[in-house]
Amino acid sequence: METAISIKGVSKRFGRIQALDTVGFDVPLRSIFGLVGPNGAGKTTLFSVMANFLKADGGQVEVLGIDTRRIGELRGRLTIFPQDAQFQRNVPILDQLAFFRRLDGRTRQQAEQEVIETLQLVGLEAMAKRRVGTLSHGMIKRLGIAQAFLGHPEVILLDEPTAGLDPANARQLRDLVKRLQERATIMVSSHNLAEVQELCDHLAILHQGKLIRADAMDKITQSGREYDLVLSRPLQEREVKQLRRLAGVRDIQAVAANGAGTAGELAGYRVTFDFSADHADPDVIRGALFRSLLDAGISPRQFGEGRSLEARFLEMTGGVQAGGIADQEGTS
Repeated sequence: METAISIKGVSKRFGRIQALDTVGFDVPLRSIFGLVGPNGAGKTTLFSVMANFLKADGGQVEVLGIDTRRIGELRGRLTIFPQDAQFQRNVPILDQLAFFRRLDGRTRQQAEQEVIETLQLVGLEAMAKRRVGTLSHGMIKRLGIAQAFLGHPEVILLDEPTAGLDPANARQLRDLVKRLQERATIMVSSHNLAEVQELCDHLAILHQGKLIRADAMDKITQSGREYDLVLSRPLQEREVKQLRRLAGVRDIQAVAANGAGTAGELAGYRVTFDFSADHADPDVIRGALFRSLLDAGISPRQFGEGRSLEARFLEMTGGVQAGGIADQEGTS
């Protein structure tokens, strides 16, 4: 798989705080890559090093094969949308964004045409001549995204792009990011784990400045290998043994309503599959499982494929919630 971003043993310290500790992973080309971790994990610090806002103490970052310490060579190819992007409140949108394009050598006519096309992309073309101070919070977020998309960059870094948005505006931004995957590699930092799981196809998890895991999303959540089943009645011991004997079924575990163990009210069952080369494909195994349940007079009322990213996140970080206590400045 081709690589758009290669992060190689990056370390950064702020006084006694080790914000990043030899972090390294690759971001596949044309992926939507999530970066998650508790506050203080080092997400914003890593983004800042990637954009050359901060100098790493060790290691390096390559974007499109270019060391970001030579950031000038990535001009127009790499853009970043910081969490708190600021604009001049009393300057019209068209003038502000056109100014950025003219800095890249465009004529005024070329710059304004590019801005109009980008505003159409984010649904703000009708606002082109309005002053930024008249826009809602959601519109300003979309304006920040528009700025990051100017010039058709090949790699885009988005830091908390939907933070503070209502569900409708957040959905619009997610849909926009998905459409842009066709032309760019997009890396998203967020505390919203459900959103990251829906949006991203790859993921890196940071905790206390260290990389916990970087992989494809379906491998992290075990999509296609684990199913949460809600059945019409509890399983008897003999039925559990019978199902465990099915080819490909590795384990069946009762899950309580609180999501763990067997204490408390039963919510369903977690079925874990082992799809080795000797077994049939996932659909065949799942079909056999469902037929066995139906033969035993048990109706699967619903199932969810894989575990939630939140469940995996909590397992990997030792139960630390995403978000939580505010972290030291510069280390989020």
